[in-house]
Amino acid sequence: MTPELGLLLAFGLFLGLIVLGLPVPFSILLPGVAYLYFLGGWAGFKALGFVSWANLNSFTLTAIPLFIFMAEILERSGLIQRSYNALARLLSPIPGGLLQTNIFGCAVFAAVSGSSVTTAAAIGTSALPQLLTRGYGKQLTAGSLAAGGTLGILIPPSLAMIIYSTFTETSVSQLFLAGVVPGLILTAMFMAYIAVKALVQPGLAPREAGPQSVGEGLRFVVDLLPIGVLILVTLGSIYSGWATPTEAAAVGCATAIILSVAFGSFSPRDFLIALRRTTLLAGNIMFLVFAAYVFSHAISFGGVGEKFTAYVVGLDLSRFEFFLVLAILYSVLGALVESIGIIVITVPLLFPVLAHYGIDPIWFGIVLVVFIEMGQITPPIGINLFVIQSLWKGKLKDVVIGTVPFHLLMFLLLLMLVVWPQLALWLPGK
Repeated sequence: MTPELGLLLAFGLFLGLIVLGLPVPFSILLPGVAYLYFLGGWAGFKALGFVSWANLNSFTLTAIPLFIFMAEILERSGLIQRSYNALARLLSPIPGGLLQTNIFGCAVFAAVSGSSVTTAAAIGTSALPQLLTRGYGKQLTAGSLAAGGTLGILIPPSLAMIIYSTFTETSVSQLFLAGVVPGLILTAMFMAYIAVKALVQPGLAPREAGPQSVGEGLRFVVDLLPIGVLILVTLGSIYSGWATPTEAAAVGCATAIILSVAFGSFSPRDFLIALRRTTLLAGNIMFLVFAAYVFSHAISFGGVGEKFTAYVVGLDLSRFEFFLVLAILYSVLGALVESIGIIVITVPLLFPVLAHYGIDPIWFGIVLVVFIEMGQITPPIGINLFVIQSLWKGKLKDVVIGTVPFHLLMFLLLLMLVVWPQLALWLPGK
C-alpha cells in the first residue's frame, strides 16, 4: 500500500469517526496515530514527543486561554447583559429593532471574545427571552443570533486566526488587521438585510421606542463604556504596536477584572467559575491542536504534502477553478467539522499550494475564516445552529431556515474578497 492510499484511508477513518459521533480531537488523533504506525511501525512514534513540545510550547497559543478567560469574566460579571440592554435601547429605533442589537451586539462582543460559540451563546442568552416575549419572528430571530455569532471568528481577536497563524507562521497582528474591514462589511450587510426585511414585513419586528431624552441616551452610552474601554485597551495595544496579541490578551484580562469589579457584580466565586470554564474550553482547544500536529507530522513523515502540492499544481487549474474547489471542499467540511478542526486538517496540505497561485497567506486566512463562518451555520452539524436551538428550545428547522439569507450574504462577501482583495489587505499594508 502506498503512502498516498494510506492517507486516503486515514481521511476515510476520520470522516467515519466524525459520523459516528466521536469528538473531533479523537477523530483527528486516532487516524494520525494509525497513519504513523502504517508508515514506520513503532519507530514512527519516536519524534512525537519533540513534535508536541516544539509546536505547543508557543507564545502565540498562550493568547487562546487568555482571550477565553476575558470573555468569561465579562459574562460572569453581567457586563455583557448590561451592554446588550444599552445597545437595545440605542439601536431600537432602527427598522428591525432588537434584531439589529443581535448583530451589532455580536460584533461588539466578538471584539473581546474571539469565539463564535461564546459570542452566540452570550448574546443569545441575553436576547432570546426579550425577543420571544415581544413577538419577533422566530426564524429571523434565530437566524440573526446564529449568523451574528459567526462574527466572533472574523472580527478580531479571533481564536481561529491564532490557530491559523501557528500553522502558517503568519503574523497574528496582520491577520487581526485584515479581518477588521471584512468583519465590519459583513456586520453592515447583516443589519441592512434585517432592516429591509422588517420594512417589507413589519410583523416580523415590532417598532421599538428609543431613548426618551438626551439624558437617558447618555446613560445608555455610559453603560457601554466598560466594553469600549476593554476593546480600546486590547485591540488598540495590538494595532499600535505596543503589545503582541498575547501580551494584549493578558492586559485585557487584568482590565476586564478591574472593570467587572468596578461596574459589574464580580465576586471571588465568579472568578473561580470563570477560571474553571476557561480551563475546560482551552483544554479542549489545545488537545485539538495537539491532535492536529500529530496528524500534520504523519503527513510530513510520509512526504505526502510535497506530493499533494505537485499533484494539485500538475492539474493546471486556473485560479478561479482552484477557488471553486476550495469552496466545495470547505462547504462539505463546514457541515461536518467545527472551525478549528477545519483549519488544522486542511491548512498543512493546502498552504504550500498557495505560492503557486500567488495567493497572499494573510488574504487566504480571511477567506478561510469566512468559509468557516459559513460552516458554523451549515446543517447538519453547524454548531451555532444547535447553540441557539438549545437556548430557545424551538425547532431546529426554524433556525436553519432563518440562517439561509445570512449564508447568501457570506457568499457575497467571499465574492467581494475575490474581486477586491484589498478589502482584507489594505489595513495590514500588504
